[in-house]
Amino acid sequence: MSTALIAREIFTGHTIETGKAVLVNDGKIIDIVPINDIPPGYRTKELPGYMLAPAFIDLQIYGGNGRLFSADLTTDALEAVYEYCLQGGCTQFLITLATNSIEKFLQSMEVARNYQAGGGKGLLGIHLEGPYINPAKKGAHIERCIKTPTVAEIRQLLEKGKGIFKMMTLAPEQCDRECIALLLENNIVVSAGHSNARYGEAIDGFYQGIPAATHLFNAMSPLQGREPGMVGAIYDNPDVRCSIVCDGIHVDFASVRISKKIMGDRLFFITDAVAEVQYGEYVHVFKGDRFTLPDGTLSGSALTMLQAVKNGVEKVGIPLPEALRMASLYPATLMGWEKKWGSIQAGARADLILLDDQLNLLQVIVDGDA
Repeated sequence: MSTALIAREIFTGHTIETGKAVLVNDGKIIDIVPINDIPPGYRTKELPGYMLAPAFIDLQIYGGNGRLFSADLTTDALEAVYEYCLQGGCTQFLITLATNSIEKFLQSMEVARNYQAGGGKGLLGIHLEGPYINPAKKGAHIERCIKTPTVAEIRQLLEKGKGIFKMMTLAPEQCDRECIALLLENNIVVSAGHSNARYGEAIDGFYQGIPAATHLFNAMSPLQGREPGMVGAIYDNPDVRCSIVCDGIHVDFASVRISKKIMGDRLFFITDAVAEVQYGEYVHVFKGDRFTLPDGTLSGSALTMLQAVKNGVEKVGIPLPEALRMASLYPATLMGWEKKWGSIQAGARADLILLDDQLNLLQVIVDGDA
């Protein structure tokens, strides 16, 4: 059905428009036009709220609604994560698995592919965080599963993960250049993380083509006067994008503010959200506003993407349009999906959110179904 969606303000991902309508047909955005120019044949739907904006994209989430995917490798678990994402205005996500056995990774790929084939919504692919990380910066990851990569093993992941394996976090100082090149040549978005790299090692990885880094400050070598480390290399390279967990726990809000001033549009939000689970390789304990391992090690957030945006606006002082971009356009751009998601433009999918003036979520529109 052809529908014209009307809201008080429309944030396109670039500009704020008023007095206009978003034309939607067959799940896609056709155009944005003045209300008086809505073509014949369109059903008009006025949306009660403050702002219509692109739905969010989460490139790092492990679980939600009580289901941790690595502990429950089922399509039902992926459906639970999708429902959790929707509660925070997110319609597209990369399900993430922390360092584990290669067998577990391969099994996850099969389940994810079955979820998509069965009509499951929202899942864009898999993000493998590990196992090629630095034990010195393992964080909550299982040390016994950490390893150095081989070309043969990466080829196996690429072959079994064709079409579903999209992103990998690794420590560049732990990986041969040949292994990193193989991932990049096969269009895997490589992200530097859980790394103890010196500045020169990190910069070398970025010059090789690594386009991103994972959860700024967390599990990476810090910026220091005599050794700028991974953080310094991220700041210093004008092309590298980096995720950040904007909950005031993983990273102090002042650190988010400082980093935003330095990095501009290179910084984007993830949730890094997990779920409480008492079995499997990763036992996560809910502590009210975060998750930890049983020994107290911080192991994941309780964020939604919308809460990350709210924190960005209210706690960090980021203007609303920019905070929205950090949850939509910027992660889409990193993955090469900016024409399909992350903005309201002709040809993009009609995945939208409606907010009130207090940034409360009023409605999530998936494939134009309003």
